[in-house]
Amino acid sequence: MKFIFLTLIGLFTLTNCTAQSKTFTASEIAVLPQPNSLELQEGSFTLNANQSISATHDLQKTAAADLQAYLKETLGKNLKSSDAKKATITFDLNTNLGPEAYELTVTPKNINIAASAAAGYYYGVQTLKQLVSTENNTVLVPSVTVKDSPRFRWRAFMLDEARYFHGEAFVKQMLDQMALLKMNTFHWHLVDDAGWRIEIKKYPKLTEVGAFRKDTEIETWKSGKTSGEPHGGFYTQEQIKDIVAYAAARNINVVPEFEMPGHASAAIASYTWLGTAGKAIEVPVTFGRLYDNYDVTKPEVITFIQDVLNELFELFPSEVIHIGGDEVGYEVWEKSASVQKYMKENDIKSPADLQIQFTNNISKFIESNGRRMMGWNEILGKNIHADFAEKKNDVEAETELAKNAIVHFWKGDLALLTEAAKNGYSIVNSIHNRTYLDYSHNSISLRKAYEFNPIPEGLDAQYHDNIYGTGCQMWSEWTPTNADVERQAFPRIAAFAEVGWTNLNNKDYDSFKVALKKMQQHWDSLGINYFKDSDKLEAEEKAKAEKK
Repeated sequence: MKFIFLTLIGLFTLTNCTAQSKTFTASEIAVLPQPNSLELQEGSFTLNANQSISATHDLQKTAAADLQAYLKETLGKNLKSSDAKKATITFDLNTNLGPEAYELTVTPKNINIAASAAAGYYYGVQTLKQLVSTENNTVLVPSVTVKDSPRFRWRAFMLDEARYFHGEAFVKQMLDQMALLKMNTFHWHLVDDAGWRIEIKKYPKLTEVGAFRKDTEIETWKSGKTSGEPHGGFYTQEQIKDIVAYAAARNINVVPEFEMPGHASAAIASYTWLGTAGKAIEVPVTFGRLYDNYDVTKPEVITFIQDVLNELFELFPSEVIHIGGDEVGYEVWEKSASVQKYMKENDIKSPADLQIQFTNNISKFIESNGRRMMGWNEILGKNIHADFAEKKNDVEAETELAKNAIVHFWKGDLALLTEAAKNGYSIVNSIHNRTYLDYSHNSISLRKAYEFNPIPEGLDAQYHDNIYGTGCQMWSEWTPTNADVERQAFPRIAAFAEVGWTNLNNKDYDSFKVALKKMQQHWDSLGINYFKDSDKLEAEEKAKAEKK
């Protein structure tokens, strides 16, 4: 079923209808991402302050509180809690539904949300918010029956704060927008060459030194220009706990990324002994691929990594811990006599095999702590960097990656993804030329983002469950301000939200665009600096295609 959508969160004013009675049309219904089943009925529900909400189960209370806060703060309706017999808005337990599924039923007399878990109740409330409309202070909700559940279990937005520190308020704003769009995973890139952004009690220099740099390259790769200003910042552990709790209240799991064994310059600047080269360095001013790595042959380096992971386990309840693993330069290992000696003694044939051996050992450590490792698809040991001069001749690993790893696919031929899925690996498909938000809107248009399918063409249906979902990545080398990040992320984040949630046969780009116009009114109210020229770019692309 295709719909032309109404508004987001009551921002649209109904016209030509009576305040107490209205039957909505399909063209007036706006929910983003598109529900997988929505049936429109006659009549509408009129909300007033004399009504009440019932949430009797602990699983329902967060969603009920979110709805109460929305009705009070946005619509001025202060609905109290009561028992189910008296309430007009109720929550019911339906154990037949999946953990993120919900059923929303609106009649002229009452509203009911059924689910089996906290996530389902929360998503039912998000849909209800988007169905609300107002006229002369009268709040109406169309009579509908919605039966909805997500296509994928992993629906992520990644924010890179290693390159630029964006701050707690901005992170919470992004979490709010993710929640409204039913995205459930905040992938937080906190560690890289350009900065270490998380307090680690056992190693204070990581933030005393690694969180600050003297200057920053600007404009583009190897521009030769810098800002002329220092940059730095980090999150205390108390701030981390607060943000993780804030996300959890919005059904968002926070997955931290602790890069290893490459992209380690900020850590090595803090503690020289972590590196292979044995040279003191500063936190880099330039961006790119920087080639000292952790010396993974040293017991004290392994201890450091495990110590940091232990503190991350305390801060992040996430089942998944991301270890990066991308763009590891092998030259420093190849030139190190001690590393070569270790490889010979342990019959490790290549630096790629050394990386996989290290990664498998980290995976075992993470698993022994009740968690699961995730990494960029270089952790498979394949050389996906023939376009990098310094890696084009790298041999591929013979060592097999542990099967319990989640492979975050970002680069390389999709045949590698298909092969990994067939071999039983769990996959998150974030192929860079379809999901990287730092790429220009010309390179990845709104339509291109919307039409992305995380399941590659030709993958046999028996392996589809191995594709967990997708994420959109906001790398921040060239987005120093929060407004810069917003311009790159919005509105494409909404397209990726629907990619993750809505079944293919329910997707329709034209309907999405109508709903997006209403969503943009909400972003306007928050002052979000979304990219406003998507329509112009589409018209230009269409004109070019017609000329051909």
